[in-house]
Amino acid sequence: MLDGWDDEPLLAALGEAMRARQAVPDSFVDMGKIAYAWHNIDAELAQLTYDSSREPAAGLRSETASIRALTFTSAHLSLELEVTEGSLLGQVIPQQAGTLETQTRAGTTISTPVDEIGCFAVEPIPASPFRLRYRTADGADVLTGWITL
Repeated sequence: MLDGWDDEPLLAALGEAMRARQAVPDSFVDMGKIAYAWHNIDAELAQLTYDSSREPAAGLRSETASIRALTFTSAHLSLELEVTEGSLLGQVIPQQAGTLETQTRAGTTISTPVDEIGCFAVEPIPASPFRLRYRTADGADVLTGWITL
């Protein structure tokens, strides 16, 4: 150890930093967290425009359909989804290749390729609420709202 080395200035600076953090209002910290949550604001939002579970039964049909259909629409494209027992099948309209990310509230992200005719499959379906983010090679970026099945 060097002669004249003293821990007191270091401990005093550390104590001052901790007191400064305690002086920051919780509402200010919460606003900072909310601002960071909008880091993907450049993504175009796709709105749920169709959900087959909200449609009235047609005719005399007494049972519900085994496949649920959802459509999310943005200004430039649509994501058409079919929810089956173990997977989420979909197609991007107009047809184009890209990458689909399935993002959960827990922070897990799974990437799925979208082929040249716009088709994709997500397996298994996330057990918790999730959202989809679709990106094309030419820079289109579309994000759905949170989906709960």
